[in-house]
Amino acid sequence: MNATIKDVAKLAGVSFKTVSRVINNESSVSEVLQVKVRQAIKELNYKPNLSARGLRGSTSSIGFLYDNPNSNYVIDMQKGIFKECQASGYELLIHPCESTTDTLEDEIMEMVTRSRVGGLILTPPVSDNMTLIKKLAQKQIKFVRIVSGSAPPDEFGPFVLIDDRQAAYAITRHFIELGHKELVFLCGDAQHKSNTERLNGFKKALEDAGIEVKNENILPGSFSFDSGVSRINQLIERGTSLATGIFACNDEIAAGTLFAARAAGIEVPRKLSIAGFEDSPYSRQTWPYLTTAKQHNVDIAKLATKMLIKEIKSTEATPQENQVFCPELLVRDSTTSPQL
Repeated sequence: MNATIKDVAKLAGVSFKTVSRVINNESSVSEVLQVKVRQAIKELNYKPNLSARGLRGSTSSIGFLYDNPNSNYVIDMQKGIFKECQASGYELLIHPCESTTDTLEDEIMEMVTRSRVGGLILTPPVSDNMTLIKKLAQKQIKFVRIVSGSAPPDEFGPFVLIDDRQAAYAITRHFIELGHKELVFLCGDAQHKSNTERLNGFKKALEDAGIEVKNENILPGSFSFDSGVSRINQLIERGTSLATGIFACNDEIAAGTLFAARAAGIEVPRKLSIAGFEDSPYSRQTWPYLTTAKQHNVDIAKLATKMLIKEIKSTEATPQENQVFCPELLVRDSTTSPQL
């Protein structure tokens, strides 16, 4: 027979109400009792009756919405959300979508109704779609947004904020402190706010150092390996100085840049320093390893999910603090002082 909540309580030596509080992630239970209850749940392979909980007015699943070309980012987000869902007794519904489609709002509303999700985790660029955000708020559908920025961009929270601008500033300062004055920035997809924030951090660092921001050294593109390859070739075909350093908007672009540079006989980092962003596997699958900014995507996803579960369980409209993450500069072998 399947274990019951009373079986768990008996094995853990606590009341069944304490077990219920642990399952519902209530903060009133001490850490010691939480450990005992979770061990008992694991030993008995106890599964909470989520359908019964749904009948009492709550829901049993969380939806993860994404439209992102970076597969490593999506996998990390999925991993973090799933871990927190598993710990809290929720199912995870993964819903890829096209953020630019005219029918996105209707698609999401239908999915929420059909699947009875308790709330949504929104990642860029879906989290920047204000038409969708306003519709979700109007329908009182709970959500947490992961967005780029150091401060909330609007009133539709709660947010997990990624300070891409400050991290990009730190990478650019690293180039400048090495002695680089001629730098190129390779953009990602324009509809991603992270692209704009990272570009703004790059510009601000140059301006603060008294270095001219040259529009011809800011190249549009996409968050892809091939985009890095094509833009290095574009720079080579200019027939002018290639610059001494390249800041790519993510590691995938940077890896493509490194590949094409070495194929063209350009020594990295002696003749050309390259940095990426995010610390994805791409940054460690190249030689030399890429200088980058480490973004803790699994932790970010876990935190966003924990915030959402708190929203779902809340019976009152209580303001929730937004959380800010700043990716950390990781200096590796792909950047050095320019060799004259």
